[in-house]
Amino acid sequence: INVTTFLVLENYIGGKFIPGRSHIDSYDPSTGEVYCKVPDSGEEEVDAAVAAAKKAFPDWSARSPQQRADVLNKLADLIEANMEDFVQAESRDQGKTLMFARTVDIPRSVYNFRFFASSVLHHTTDCSQIGHMGCLNYTVRCPVGVAGLISPWNLPLYLLTWKIAPAIATGNTVVAKPSEMTSVTAWMMCKLMQQAGVPPGVVNLVFGTGPRAGDALVAHADVPLISFTGSSATAQRITERSAPYCKKLSLELGGKNPAIIFADADMEQCIETTIRSSFSNQGEICLCTSRIYVERSIYSEFLQKFVAAAKKWKTGSPSDSQNNNGALISKEHLEKVRGFVALAKSEGAIIHCGEGVDQLDLPAHNKSGYFMPATVISGLPDSSRVMQEEIFGPVTCISPFDSEEEAVARGNDVRYGLSATVWSRDVGRVHRVAERLQAGLVWTNCWLVRDLNLPFGGMKSSGVGREGGKDSYHFFTEVKSITIKH
Repeated sequence: INVTTFLVLENYIGGKFIPGRSHIDSYDPSTGEVYCKVPDSGEEEVDAAVAAAKKAFPDWSARSPQQRADVLNKLADLIEANMEDFVQAESRDQGKTLMFARTVDIPRSVYNFRFFASSVLHHTTDCSQIGHMGCLNYTVRCPVGVAGLISPWNLPLYLLTWKIAPAIATGNTVVAKPSEMTSVTAWMMCKLMQQAGVPPGVVNLVFGTGPRAGDALVAHADVPLISFTGSSATAQRITERSAPYCKKLSLELGGKNPAIIFADADMEQCIETTIRSSFSNQGEICLCTSRIYVERSIYSEFLQKFVAAAKKWKTGSPSDSQNNNGALISKEHLEKVRGFVALAKSEGAIIHCGEGVDQLDLPAHNKSGYFMPATVISGLPDSSRVMQEEIFGPVTCISPFDSEEEAVARGNDVRYGLSATVWSRDVGRVHRVAERLQAGLVWTNCWLVRDLNLPFGGMKSSGVGREGGKDSYHFFTEVKSITIKH
């Protein structure tokens, strides 16, 4: 699967590649150059894909879980066999480092298929008796139909497969729309579908923008279920468009995730991990830490050590293994992130390192890329937009606190509630604080350690629903209660 040449992607509908009528330019974020054309699909293409998925549903849903699992495992093996091609493509398309794509994105994409291939074999349904009435109740679960899946640009194949795998493992068929900015690895995966034994129409990929392709998909009468990862604004639009149809929705949205660091934290471990949780993947992970609250007695020591560590977090060419961060996704996104730093400065904050402070020394061919160094800010009130809104870049804000009560209240004082981290050696405190934080995931003395069996998702404006082993099984199936009187 060669991706060094100029690419023209095609939709994958009913097991065939269908050329697009018109196209959108896709950029290599590390050079700022167009290197790929993505189909600008709309209603017509979505209709064709939904029809293909609908046609494939009866046969696919009639297969046993084990038969479907075999296909998922074969697809996982094929992606793994082409690992380096996928790694190179993901890095070039998204701007992330080769190292991150090689250690995180593509291995996790493979694992998503293997995990759900296994997980789907082990669910049981419920049963109860009402003895005095001579009744036995039990539940059955069946696939829903055509699943509409919309995935974002930050972890392209990783989050697309996180949706496709459970959807098809449970017997649904799929119409998926990746981000138009990062569609290449999805298209490459389509080339492996036939070899993996995925029947035509079971997985369909329609490329294009949210307002055209995405809108047609979420408003389609024959798509009873939508799983979306992306922004809260788009989620609002999806909710409105799907409202007339009573669809099942799973929405995984943004975060403004706090780290709460108590004086008894293991300082060294805490700084190393919080640097990663603030800046990994250019800060373009919904779970990234963007607000760091530090107990006052260790605040100045923490700030000084954290800034020193942030300055060592290298940004530059994604192919250079010395670099921790590559480029941001687009010119527009880079400007948006820079705008937040400018706003912080105008509000009197201190920019300790990064944007506007440290110059990047980029190779000649990366001079027009969308790079921004790791940026640390202090001196902002919690009411600042910089402390309230998701920035989704390599920017984190640090602030002191005095009491546990205050730390929890401030941690919760945003409209988001996706994840949080807590740093302390006090076992009672970590349980107490974890319980009181309004977040779907709380990590204590670590970050981004995931057991895929457990629910993933956010509270408040961070989303609706959960996905994970059992939760995805529940979401992608319809439950029916049956009562037998004997």
